[in-house]
Amino acid sequence: MPVINVEDLTDKDKAVMEVNQLKLEVKLERWLTSKCCEEIKEYIQALVEEDTLVKGISEEKNPFKEKGGCVIC
Repeated sequence: MPVINVEDLTDKDKAVMEVNQLKLEVKLERWLTSKCCEEIKEYIQALVEEDTLVKGISEEKNPFKEKGGCVIC
């Protein structure tokens, strides 16, 4: 998709783009926020055992683990 510089468009072109965007948005299915929050909460709780942010990274799989100590002589 080509990049469009909005500053180069006429007011009519901007209005047409806005109308087209609004036509797309009006077709989207809307959900209640409370329902979405419950689904997200259930999803997070179902996968909490696999979540490395909660559980941490095991020493064997940690790519940032120090390979050896630094010795200054």
